[in-house]
Amino acid sequence: MKRISQTLLATLALAGLPASAFAQEAGGAAPRQPRVEGEAFTAPTSDAAGTVPAETEAPNTTYKPMLPNQTRAPKPAEATKVKVETVAKGLDSPWALEFLPDGRMLVTEKGGSLRIVAKDGTAGPAIPGVPKVDARGQGGLLDVALSPSFVADRLIYFSYAEPREKGNGTTVARAKLVEDKGAARLDDVKVIFRQMPTYDGDKHFGSRLVFAPDGKLFVTVGERSDKGPRVQAQDLTSGLGKVFRIDTDGNAAKDNPFTGGEKAKPEIWSYGHRNVQSAALDPQGRLWTVEHGPRGGDELNRPRPGVNYGWPEVSYGIEYSGEKIGEGKTQAAGTAQPVYYWDPVIGPSGMALYTGDKFPAWKDAFLIGGLASQGLVAVKLDGDKVVTEERIPLENRIRDVKVGPDGAVYAVTDGPDGKILKLTPGT
Repeated sequence: MKRISQTLLATLALAGLPASAFAQEAGGAAPRQPRVEGEAFTAPTSDAAGTVPAETEAPNTTYKPMLPNQTRAPKPAEATKVKVETVAKGLDSPWALEFLPDGRMLVTEKGGSLRIVAKDGTAGPAIPGVPKVDARGQGGLLDVALSPSFVADRLIYFSYAEPREKGNGTTVARAKLVEDKGAARLDDVKVIFRQMPTYDGDKHFGSRLVFAPDGKLFVTVGERSDKGPRVQAQDLTSGLGKVFRIDTDGNAAKDNPFTGGEKAKPEIWSYGHRNVQSAALDPQGRLWTVEHGPRGGDELNRPRPGVNYGWPEVSYGIEYSGEKIGEGKTQAAGTAQPVYYWDPVIGPSGMALYTGDKFPAWKDAFLIGGLASQGLVAVKLDGDKVVTEERIPLENRIRDVKVGPDGAVYAVTDGPDGKILKLTPGT
């Protein structure tokens, strides 16, 4: 192999790539490109951008972003006008929403209930067959996703905090949604994947489920929050603080970055994550996520195979006590920078790519639910760089967001009297 310069080594490290990424260069194979270089350091521009940032509150830290528009991107010059109406109410701490092919909504509730909400907003009874969940703290019944072949196989996939001996953990199960004589049930319920190790805690379970165009399933999880287990986000033998990529039976995808290793979990796609509760595909079918930071440091990332996103060794946030996270680093060799971060936090939960026609200004923008910001956050990108950020206040903690088949945006509010809000263009 050709000798690699110290400058190139530093660039590779900053980008989250080992020197081995260029090891094949001497043999003629195309080298992998660094994660941060060249155009990443140029300021993105947009004709639609204004001059005032979306975030105007004081940050929690004195950290400075490494890249232009990596935080506090400008608002659009013209705000999007939105009409908000309540289309369903009386839900008990709803967590996730998924549209069925006929326009009805499948909704999970934190306590362990799965319901079908009719087109008129009426919530049906709890569907029998859901496994027992551990609903303490941030646990419960979490995300739900339809099989890519749902019309033919009627399979759904759902994640939940599973009670286990000596603790709990995020688990993914598959079941057939059967509707017969006006009643629904789950048949053939099967656990396909368990986040390990088990831990006795009530925080940071994640979790979102996203099917990729190739039929593989991305599963996001958390690192269980506490200082003891959270360091395992950096440990490839642990399932804490990871994004996984599995097939529909729960097996590691054969082309995952750590398959064939003796110790690393082959299901791992990326690592060094804190608590990922937002995930969606972009127009190219690539996965994007938003993860909770501590005080400051919520991150927008595009997880790539085998890449380390730094937590808890690197963060743009601080401890809730005000102390630094570890050594207070925002950059470190071997870790990738977030595409974007928020300080103060938005409290991200739920995420959708806007693909409808009702809001032209949001075309191909990510809409992110905000628990702390109590609304939606619309992030417009040019390539892999944020050009504008827009806040849509909804005066509610938003747990999930989806684009309906009618092109409207549907936001799920958090809490014991949860609602489903419908957003359409306002005047």
